[in-house]
Amino acid sequence: MPLFARPHPTHPTEPSQLAPALWPITLAGLALTLLWDTAGLDVWVMTQWGTAQGFALQHNWWLETVLHQWARVLAWVVLAALALMVWRPLGVFRRLPRRQRLEMLLGVLLALVLISTAKHVSLTSCPWDLQQFGGAAQYRSHWAWGVPDGGAGQCFPGGHASAALAFLAVPLSLLATNDAGHRRAGWLGLAAVLLAGLLLGGAQTLRGAHYPSHTLWTGVMCWSAALLNHQTWQLVRKKVLA
Repeated sequence: MPLFARPHPTHPTEPSQLAPALWPITLAGLALTLLWDTAGLDVWVMTQWGTAQGFALQHNWWLETVLHQWARVLAWVVLAALALMVWRPLGVFRRLPRRQRLEMLLGVLLALVLISTAKHVSLTSCPWDLQQFGGAAQYRSHWAWGVPDGGAGQCFPGGHASAALAFLAVPLSLLATNDAGHRRAGWLGLAAVLLAGLLLGGAQTLRGAHYPSHTLWTGVMCWSAALLNHQTWQLVRKKVLA
C-alpha cells in the first residue's frame, strides 16, 4: 500500500479537522501550567514531604522500582510494539492506514527528542539537590535560562513523565479522524495517557526527583509536539494528493 494512497471520499479513516474540543483542552492545559508557575507552588509542594535530610520516599520500592524503573522498561516495550504496528499491524491498528500508524510513531519520537533535548540544555537541578533538602543547589526557576543553581542541572522538564506523555500522539491521531469508533478510542487513549503521565510524574515528585511543574510542562511540550507532527503530516498529505 502506498504511504499516501488517495482514500475513498467516505473512507472512515480519512482525516478531518481537529475535533473542536481539542483546542479548549490545549488552551486549558497551557493556562493551568502557566498559572502553576506564576503561583510559585513548586517549592511549597516539595516541603510537604521533604526535610533537611532529604525525601523519605526517594527509595520507596513502589515509587523507585515499579513506577520508575519498570515503567521505563514498559515504555520502551510499548514504543517497540508501536513501531512494529507500522509494518505488521495487529488488532485495531489493521483498520488504520500505514500513513496514520507512521504519524503516531513519529509523533512519539518527536516528543521524546524534544524532552531529551530540553533536559540536556537545562541548568535546573532536581528538588533533592536543593540545600534545604540536603543537597548543594539553590532554587532557581526553570525560566532562569543560563543561570546555574550550583547543582547537577538537566532536570527540567520531567523526563520520566514523558515515558507516558510522549504517547499523546497516538490518541491525537485517532481524534482527528471522521470515524466515530476511532474517536471514542482516541478519547479513552487520551485519558489513559494523561493518567499514566500524572502517575509517573507524581511518583517522581514524591521521591523528590521533580517539581510538579516539570510534569505539567512535559505534558504541554509533548502535546505541542503531537499537534505539530499531526499538522505537518496533514500538510504533506494535502500537497502529495493535490
